[in-house]
Amino acid sequence: MTWRAGAVLVAAAVLAGCGSSSKPTPASLESFTPSQTVRTLWSVRVGKAEGPMSMAVSAGAVAVASTDGQVVSIDPATGRERWKADVGAKLSAGVGSDGRYAAVVTADNELVVLDGGKPLWRDRLPGRVITAPLVAGERVFVQSVDRSVRAYDAQDGRWLWNFQRPGTDPLALAQSGVLAAFRDTLVVGVGSRLIGLDPLRGTVRSEASLGLPRGTNEVERLSDLVGPPVRSDDDLCVRAFQLSVGCVDMNRGALRWSRPQAGYQGLAADDRIVVGADSADRLTAWRAESGEVIWRIDRFQHRALSTPVLWGGLIAVGDYDGQLHVLSSSDGRTVARVSLDGALSGAPKVVDGTLLVPTRDGTLYALRAQ
Repeated sequence: MTWRAGAVLVAAAVLAGCGSSSKPTPASLESFTPSQTVRTLWSVRVGKAEGPMSMAVSAGAVAVASTDGQVVSIDPATGRERWKADVGAKLSAGVGSDGRYAAVVTADNELVVLDGGKPLWRDRLPGRVITAPLVAGERVFVQSVDRSVRAYDAQDGRWLWNFQRPGTDPLALAQSGVLAAFRDTLVVGVGSRLIGLDPLRGTVRSEASLGLPRGTNEVERLSDLVGPPVRSDDDLCVRAFQLSVGCVDMNRGALRWSRPQAGYQGLAADDRIVVGADSADRLTAWRAESGEVIWRIDRFQHRALSTPVLWGGLIAVGDYDGQLHVLSSSDGRTVARVSLDGALSGAPKVVDGTLLVPTRDGTLYALRAQ
């Protein structure tokens, strides 16, 4: 067994342990009186997602992908298909897009880049990839499970640079990590550290730690950052698996605050609050500026909550049973609930007030609150 294969299998076992046969009974759905109307603007069938499949939002387009290799660009206002492509292989990661170029990674470790839905180039990667590629500045960035980052020219596939921090932990989390842009900086997660890179050279600009991993063995010390990171004014807020949540001041490259919380899903944030669920699905809201707890609710315990999203004055979060819970961001009370065709396959996103929600069963929903 190769090092990378072992990393993926062991990390997957960590997550599987959270859902073993002895897992607690999920909390029953609460009874409530809806005070918010949520309607479906449109829905589109894309294809099933067996693992995490990220959406990529750009001006006038949202790109989505299915595990069987379908990649689709959709107009978020109307649900109209802009283009559709079949890469001819199962995917392990996708999709990244800037509106023109789109990038996915196959289960055979091949990076595939499309231009307007047409195949442009491919390159064999040295290791497994779970995190969706990032396409920005006519470059394609790819992070492997060993936490290395490679940069390519989007037009011709020319390899530009490789970044890898020596001496990293031998285990890696089998879940989407941190690979994002903040202004002119490429932001990546390496263990529990948020690192800012020069996207032209791959050199380090900043580095901030979300805390020191704890535990007596490598599995207990696993503390990789969980994507996607979310922006709160000039901060990026992120979760470190099994360890903490926190926000990093990107102007200074320094940690603004962190709070202990074990969990394995990403966060939601705006310039007011940061929201995330712990490993028992207790949902907490922190003040974005200071990390002070605003409210905490436990009525969704063990319902396998998804990464949440802030939607104006609302919070939307899915569960294992395909229920999308809509909460007030001020106090966490439930104001609406929407039944979907399955659990979420990736973090929902908001585009011009419309909530885009992808499911594992292969449907992309566009929802509007009234």
